[in-house]
Amino acid sequence: MRTLILSDIHGNLPALDAVLEDAGAVERVWCLGDIVGYGPDPNQCIERVRGLPGLQCVKGNHDAAAVGEIAIHAFNYEARASLAWLESELSQENRRWLAGLDERLELDQVTLAHGSPRNPVWEYILDLGSARANMQMFTTQLCLVGHSHLPSIFIMEESTPQSTRHYGLTVGESFTINRKSILNPGSVGQPRDNDPRSAYLIYDDALDQWIFKRVAYDIRQVRDRILAAGLPKRHAYRLEEGW
Repeated sequence: MRTLILSDIHGNLPALDAVLEDAGAVERVWCLGDIVGYGPDPNQCIERVRGLPGLQCVKGNHDAAAVGEIAIHAFNYEARASLAWLESELSQENRRWLAGLDERLELDQVTLAHGSPRNPVWEYILDLGSARANMQMFTTQLCLVGHSHLPSIFIMEESTPQSTRHYGLTVGESFTINRKSILNPGSVGQPRDNDPRSAYLIYDDALDQWIFKRVAYDIRQVRDRILAAGLPKRHAYRLEEGW
């Protein structure tokens, strides 16, 4: 069975479609949240995700704010502007669907959370300190997270969180996970690792292998539509550099 793992789509439909085409046939999809925010296609992205096979999806912080579960003043100025725009753009049906998402899911040997297992919607896992603290917050072998937009893996190499190490992911790299780990696929719709291509993961359980992948999409089209919608310019121009 092939599983597609994606996160942080952020209303970027061309990026999502490029990932779905590049990934090919999959039997199930694990989505790590933040389907909306920043980009010009919130409803279309939700509807595309909702139709994916074997979907398991958790709620991100932008998703939660879009349905009133987090006050928008908790976000920076540009993010607040995007969330305020969503109030009039998001359909009621899609708003209800987002509201019904769980903040954390446990699936066999995998835990899904947007931010972290300790604080699923809001906490970033960016360094060894936060990764070590979160290794004690899930009982499965693997926890999949998004939120930072940075593809990476934290591996507990011995039997205690203090032995955790951090590694980046290489495009096209296949790897097996046999120790307790926290894995981030990066962002579909707004990468922030200085590579503007959409990032995602594929898991093949027959081979017990993961592969990190990237795919290009029409960034200029999305940039121009963000600007035309009156959304913050920063969210448009950062797409071309991946920052």
